[in-house]
Amino acid sequence: MAVLKSNMVVLVVMMVASFHLRSTVAQTRHVVGDALGWTIPSGGASTYATWASQQTFTVGDTLYFNFTTGMHNVAEVSQAAYRPCTTTNTLSLNPNGPATVTLTRPGTHYYICTVVSHCQIGQKLTINVSPLTATAPESTPLSPPSTIATPPSAFEPSPTGSVIPPPSSASPPLASVVPITFLAVALAFFY
Repeated sequence: MAVLKSNMVVLVVMMVASFHLRSTVAQTRHVVGDALGWTIPSGGASTYATWASQQTFTVGDTLYFNFTTGMHNVAEVSQAAYRPCTTTNTLSLNPNGPATVTLTRPGTHYYICTVVSHCQIGQKLTINVSPLTATAPESTPLSPPSTIATPPSAFEPSPTGSVIPPPSSASPPLASVVPITFLAVALAFFY
């Protein structure tokens, strides 16, 4: 009976540990533009191109577009619509800010703001998304948010929302394997 109680304690501890580990494992949440957010950048389209070049995007990651509803929006568009900032026939449109977009497929993705001429003056983003791999590292270092103060744009008031820092990242295969592994080990104690 003492062995059964001991095995039950081990099982409970392992299950709690596996659920805790699983809850801390998440994909990367990319705050688009870091502290700048999703706005008309003073540096033009190169601002978001530079930001994207410092990121690694993987299927399952999310893009967090921090903007004020009514001031901006975020639309995913085709490659053909991206360069000329064509706002008709968008692939998706998120008019309410802040908006979170989950990256569900690999490849190149194009995002623009469809408000007035925001895209033409630089509020556009291109990213390359990699497929999810089982050999992805457990965590990747986060890039610190920009600490350079950016003056408000002449085209809009300063945003009142706060930038939420992205959580640490890890690959989801580990998230689903760990609880199963702990459960298998725990069940081995009973048989």
